[in-house]
Amino acid sequence: MGETLPLLSATGIRKSFFGVEVLKGIDYAVNAGSALGLVGENGAGKSTLMNILGGGLQSNQGTMLLNGEPFCPQGPLEAEQAGIGFIHQELNLFPNLTIAENLFINDFPRLNRFIPLINKRRIVLETQKALAEVGLDRDPTTLVERLSPGERQLVEIAKALRQKARILIFDEPTTSLAEREIQRLFEIIHRLKQQGIALIYISHNLAHIQELCEDVLVLRDGERVAGGPMKQFDIDRLVTLMVGRSIENLFPQPTRTPTQTAAFVVKNLSEPNIVKGISFEVRRGEVVGISGLMGSGRSELMRILFGLDPCSEGEIWLHGHLLSGRTPRERVHAGMAFLTEDRRIEGLTLEGSIGDNIALVSLSKFTRKPLGLIDRKRLNTAVKDIRQRTQLSAQASDQQAVKTLSGGNQQKVVLAKWLLNEPELLILDEPTRGIDVGAKYEIYTLIDQLAARGKSVLVVSSEMEELIGICDRILVMSRGEITDTIETHEFDRERILKAALQGESLS
Repeated sequence: MGETLPLLSATGIRKSFFGVEVLKGIDYAVNAGSALGLVGENGAGKSTLMNILGGGLQSNQGTMLLNGEPFCPQGPLEAEQAGIGFIHQELNLFPNLTIAENLFINDFPRLNRFIPLINKRRIVLETQKALAEVGLDRDPTTLVERLSPGERQLVEIAKALRQKARILIFDEPTTSLAEREIQRLFEIIHRLKQQGIALIYISHNLAHIQELCEDVLVLRDGERVAGGPMKQFDIDRLVTLMVGRSIENLFPQPTRTPTQTAAFVVKNLSEPNIVKGISFEVRRGEVVGISGLMGSGRSELMRILFGLDPCSEGEIWLHGHLLSGRTPRERVHAGMAFLTEDRRIEGLTLEGSIGDNIALVSLSKFTRKPLGLIDRKRLNTAVKDIRQRTQLSAQASDQQAVKTLSGGNQQKVVLAKWLLNEPELLILDEPTRGIDVGAKYEIYTLIDQLAARGKSVLVVSSEMEELIGICDRILVMSRGEITDTIETHEFDRERILKAALQGESLS
C-alpha cells in the first residue's frame, strides 16, 4: 500500500511586505483527522502563513496542494468554499445580529426561487442543528452580543462546520476563555479530529499544543526551524527553537527596591454591582498584581481608577493629589497610564502608522509655542528612543500601519505610547495576553525597569504564574471586593485560588 497523502501540503511559501520578506520558503503539511501545532514568537510569520491558506493574502512564491490538487485561493470566500475554516483570534461575528443571522450571513435561503423572502424557519432549524454539533444550548435568535467569549467561539466553529470545513485553523483560541470554556473547546477539537477534520492550531500556550497536536511546526523570523511529530519535542526544546536561545527563567530577576512611600492610594471605592469598599495603595517602585476569576471586577476596577467609568463613592489619590471625579484626560495629565485588555479596540488606531500611534498621548509635549506647531525633529528622536526601550521590531518603519504588526509588536506600540508620556502610575490589564514567551520576558523586564526608576505599576492578569513571577504584592478580588492581600514571601497558589473563590459563597 502507498503512503497516504496529506490533506494539505505547502511547499516554498514566500511573502514580502514593504520589501521585507516575512515568509522565507515555508514547507508544511497537515493530515486529515489530526492537528498541526503552529508555534513561534510574535512576528515569526504564523498569522501571515495562515492568511495565505485562508485567502486573506496571496503568496509571492510557493505552491499548495489540497487533496492533491493545486490550491491558491484569491480571497476568503474562495478558501471557505474549498473547505477552509478560519477561527480568528479576533472573532469575525456581527454582535448586533442573531446567532442564526451570523451563521447564514453569506447565503440566506429563500422561501422558494420565485419569492425573494428569507426562509426564517429553515434558518432556525439548521442553526439549532449546527449548535447541537458544538454543544451550545442557545436560542438561534439570541443576539451574539449577549454571548460569552466561549459561546461566541462555539458559534464561529458551528459556522465553519455548517460550511463543510475540511480544515479548521484556530488562531489563539483560548486567550479570552475561562478554564471550563477551554476544556469544552478541547473536547470539541478531539471530536472534530475523530470526524476526519484536519486542524491547524496556533497558540503561545505550549502545554495546549502538546495536549492537542500530533505534529508541530516551529517558525522563527519567517523561517521553518523545526517540525515533526509532537512526541519529539518537549516544551523546553520548543522554547529554545522559537526564540533562538535557551531561556533559563521565564521571569527576569528583579532589580527594583520598592520604597515605603505610598504613591497611589485608593480609599473605600464603591460602585453598585461593580465594586465594594475597595482600599489599597501602591508604593513608589512597586509592582502590585490584581488576581481573581473572570467576573471578579478586576478590569471594571481599573476602568474606574482611570476615570473611564464612574464610582458612587471613594477617593483616588496620586502623589498627594485627589483624582476622584476627573476624566481620563485629566488622569493622563496627572501622571496615569492605562493599557487596556483589548489593545486592538481600545489601545490602537489600527489604520494609523506606528509613529502616529506612539505619539498619540504625548503629542502636546512636542509642540512649539505660540502657534502649537509640532517639533518633528524632537518628536522623531523621542519615538526612536522609546522604540528601542520597548524593543519594537527594528524591521518596521515608523510609517508602517499598526495593523500589519504581530500581536506582540502591537502591544509594544501601546506600551511605547504610554511610556513616551512618562507616567508615574502604569495600569496594565492582561499585558501579555496572546504574546509569545520571548516577548513576555521583554515586557516583564520593562515593567521591572520602570519600577526601578521609581514608577508604580498595577498589573491585572489571569495567569497566576505571571503575577507570582513579577509582583511584589498580590491583591485578590472576588465579586467586586478585595478578599486577600499577599506579600512576596507569602505567595502561594492555593491561597490565591482560595481567596479568588471566597466571594463566590457571598450573597
